[in-house]
Amino acid sequence: MLPPLTAKLRAVARTTRTRAMNNASNPPQTLSVAVTGSGGSGVVTTGQMLLKAVANAGFYGLMSRSAGPQIRGGESAAMLRIGTAPVNCLDDRYQLLMALDWLNADRFAEEIPLTTESLIICDSDSGDIPDAIAGYGARVMEIPLKKMAKEVSGGRINMIGLGILCELLGLPEQSALAVVESALTRKGPAAVGASQQCVRSGYRVDKGLRPTQPLRLLEAAPPRWNISGNEATGLGAMRGGVRFVAAYPITPASEVLEWLAPNLEKVGGSLLQAEDELASINMIIGASFGGVPALTATSGPGLSLMMEGLGLAVTSETPVVVANVSRGGPSTGIPTKSEQSDLNIAVYGFHGDAPHIVLAALDIGDCSFTTEWAVHLTEALQAVAIVLSDQALGQSRAVIDPPERAAASPGRRLAAPGTEAYQRYALTADAVSPMAIPGNPDGIYTADGLEHNEQGTPSSKPLDHQQQMEKRLHKLTDYDYGERWAEVRGAGESCILTWGSTAGAAFEAAQRLEAVGASVRAIAIRLICPMPEAAMRRALAGATRVLVVEQNQSGQLFHYLHSMNLLPESTRLLGKPGPLPIRPGEIVTALKEWS
Repeated sequence: MLPPLTAKLRAVARTTRTRAMNNASNPPQTLSVAVTGSGGSGVVTTGQMLLKAVANAGFYGLMSRSAGPQIRGGESAAMLRIGTAPVNCLDDRYQLLMALDWLNADRFAEEIPLTTESLIICDSDSGDIPDAIAGYGARVMEIPLKKMAKEVSGGRINMIGLGILCELLGLPEQSALAVVESALTRKGPAAVGASQQCVRSGYRVDKGLRPTQPLRLLEAAPPRWNISGNEATGLGAMRGGVRFVAAYPITPASEVLEWLAPNLEKVGGSLLQAEDELASINMIIGASFGGVPALTATSGPGLSLMMEGLGLAVTSETPVVVANVSRGGPSTGIPTKSEQSDLNIAVYGFHGDAPHIVLAALDIGDCSFTTEWAVHLTEALQAVAIVLSDQALGQSRAVIDPPERAAASPGRRLAAPGTEAYQRYALTADAVSPMAIPGNPDGIYTADGLEHNEQGTPSSKPLDHQQQMEKRLHKLTDYDYGERWAEVRGAGESCILTWGSTAGAAFEAAQRLEAVGASVRAIAIRLICPMPEAAMRRALAGATRVLVVEQNQSGQLFHYLHSMNLLPESTRLLGKPGPLPIRPGEIVTALKEWS
């Protein structure tokens, strides 16, 4: 019996995107679905196809994935949240759990919290439900999934499950079949036919209750994108003008490179897989020195190996971008899980005083905007930028409106041929000096890691060091970054302050509190370093309670802001390590208990 679920689905169908977006006191309605199974059962494929079917029906959606401690193979889970407006975080609980089997499924019990109103769909021959999942007391529907799949030549249990889920969600059968055909065409007509037959069987299995009408949000949904955070990062890099990428694969950043490899070629660029992170950082420095905007992508262990090279880029004022997709640490840590624990190394990891830029993407679509902005900033300021993402953004997929573009940039300031007495590091009014590209006979200079004078000649004179240090610092701190340094919503005395991937949960928590009459503001910081201190003080003006929310154990942003005396006395930290995400309900509870 599914009355609560069906009622919610009908409510979702009646709520339009415009109404939800324009009425902050009436948050958009959502529905959360999870799929679990052992290695080879097709969990992620099922989730991806379901997300496409949901998008075809006019909905927004978010799909996060999780795997066991091994990097390849083994059990996995796909977690989806479907909404009438853009979805940027997972919900507190799941209404549906489809278990293709129970092998090691208990590993995901804490990641897929259920209630007594939730529905578990599982194979009738798969054995007992693990205690960690059974303890939620959810309703259970047993269906002979394996038996049904065996009745179809080449049948797959996950395609039976896909049909069941699509039918329960009220999605048109033809839409689901079209998704299967699109996804499996490369495998040939036999595979497509078998999978479509399994989907049809899933639609027709007796579930006790069926939705009375298809679940539709809009008669004609506007064009939307189905994209992952890592793909969006690659797109932002290309939009910003990056035409050379060198990198060494590392979980969870490898998909940035996989997406860029074929797409860079389409715009005349190239990607090179280096032998390690040391090589990759120096390769992009060389490319940028030659006039080609360049980027590398990595995660925490790789970023630490790049620090010496990044110091060279700072000193030589060679613009480069590093996309860092954080994972659970330290060391190898939990490569398949998310954690916001690379902030300290991004801000403080350089040796010496090395002014640079640190940016953090706030959601999947924002990975494109923030990376594009980073490229523009590095080129205009001749600086190093680190763009922080994490596994929760990078390896999740979302149905989104086309991502926003960063404002046009003037690009790199180049030295004109024929420049007399060229000074590569001239002390200009804005501290940015024209950069000569190799081949300019009038622009020869030394670019290395040694301190230098205005011409670029190595120098250990105190005045040269002081002037160049001031130059490298003030070109960043005096620059006008505009209003995009953060997303600021609301003006209440209580403030939720966060960064990166926890922004979605923070904004939703503020929205929930506003819906019950509370006055809350939420600030998600995109530009972390250099911190625009005056803008931050304006954003916090009048706040009597500030809750800093971040997914790491030590409160890295909390202490960073305290070091600049930016936080009011009444500030608390809601911080915890991964791999469990910070959910909106946790933030709401923390603020209510404080009040």
